[in-house]
Amino acid sequence: MKNIVLTLTVLLVFSCKAQENKSITISIEEVKEFVTFLASDDLFGRETGTQGIEDAATYIEKQLLSFGVKPYYETYRDNYKARERDAFNVIGFIEGNDPKLKSEVVILGAHYDHLGNGKTVENDSIANGANDNASGTATVLAMAKYFGATKNNKRSIIFTLYSGEEMGLLGSKHLAERLKNEKVNLYTMINFEMLGVPFTDRDYQVFVTGYDLSNMAEVLNKYAGNKLVGKSDEAVKFSLFKRSDNYSFYKQFKMPAQTISSCDLTNFDFYHHVDDEADIMDYNHMASAINNLFPAMEGMINAPTQEIKMNDE
Repeated sequence: MKNIVLTLTVLLVFSCKAQENKSITISIEEVKEFVTFLASDDLFGRETGTQGIEDAATYIEKQLLSFGVKPYYETYRDNYKARERDAFNVIGFIEGNDPKLKSEVVILGAHYDHLGNGKTVENDSIANGANDNASGTATVLAMAKYFGATKNNKRSIIFTLYSGEEMGLLGSKHLAERLKNEKVNLYTMINFEMLGVPFTDRDYQVFVTGYDLSNMAEVLNKYAGNKLVGKSDEAVKFSLFKRSDNYSFYKQFKMPAQTISSCDLTNFDFYHHVDDEADIMDYNHMASAINNLFPAMEGMINAPTQEIKMNDE
């Protein structure tokens, strides 16, 4: 009888925690606030090595601090040189709470830089980069807020925001090499890129680049409870797997490192264009996608074994 009572008590505790986590969501207003600041004219397009990206980094650091996410290194900044420019990634950390699994690391990342100035259209020359990639940065900040609140991650999480992406994945290349040299026990890396606009003709909400390279989509869909993640043939055609920061980690670690996105260049007319503005983002879609991604990330991070595998293994 005592064992039955104990079992019921444990189940009740887990049920209560599950309900609490379901109540932790990101609002449309919060997502809009993240993107609107990062894609504002005041940041002048967040070009690497400029005051605009300095201001973006300071904003990101303040958000991470407010979420209870610690710096990964002595400060949030990971400094490097980007073609003779002083540059830095912004990196936060939440240690896992499982004595064994906390030695394994999951990276959730996005690039926060953009082009600075673009081709002038109607007296506007600032390439604000709302979709590319304030939207991905906002997604990482939302993930940091979620796990900063729940503190339920069994594996450790590194939250990475890269500069230098638009210069050739320079920030992620630097960090991937650094973490490899530091012998970080990396399980998987998930990158977020261009999540500001939805698809209207797909049976999934987001896609993962390099879909056939691993079972990542299958694993994430299992924890999402629906077909959240699908395959984009356009992403294959445009080789998007190699065109974002996930690729730096794939090359260094030879493990599942892929990008989640809802834009494969067929559903957005303003890629690298000055009209990639905050006021044309679909924040209902963004909040929905992020909230659907929370249980997928949580399930993957807390699974007792490393379920995501390369398909050639």
